[in-house]
Amino acid sequence: MRVLGIDPGLTRCGVGVVEGSVGRPLTMIDVNVIRTSAGEQIAKRLVAIEAGLNAWIEEYQPDAVAVERVFARSDSSTIMGTAQASGIALVVAARRGIPVALHTPSEVKAAVSGSARANKAQVTAMVTRILRLDAPPKPADAADALALAITHVWRGGAQARIDAAMAAARSAQ
Repeated sequence: MRVLGIDPGLTRCGVGVVEGSVGRPLTMIDVNVIRTSAGEQIAKRLVAIEAGLNAWIEEYQPDAVAVERVFARSDSSTIMGTAQASGIALVVAARRGIPVALHTPSEVKAAVSGSARANKAQVTAMVTRILRLDAPPKPADAADALALAITHVWRGGAQARIDAAMAAARSAQ
């Protein structure tokens, strides 16, 4: 399974592609950040994010897209931009018929580090270890995108096995 993880943000939108399956080592295919300037109009920034995400999907042909679920933070000034970037990610994937999953930050932290309360440094360290990288991915938005993709491979793979087992049980009846 190849998953494009997206950590939505208006200034920095983290993107990372991971490939693998449950129970096997995962491989990082690529990671980066789509950047937009705070001085630009929001509409132009969203178009730039859309173009960047389209290019990633075109190049890496993911089987699924995993996006961080927007949640209320103490800094409410960033919520709107994050939600707008998230919406762009959902639309870009949906237009191509790619399955999309939303994962909360605590789900991702728990999946990658074992603790829903892990901090950014802990998540980055575990992403580096899980993917056997020589150096931690930077900035944090890039590491978060990889963590989202890892979470989806692990959870998506488990769900696929459950669905297959249920289908086999139904056909045996």
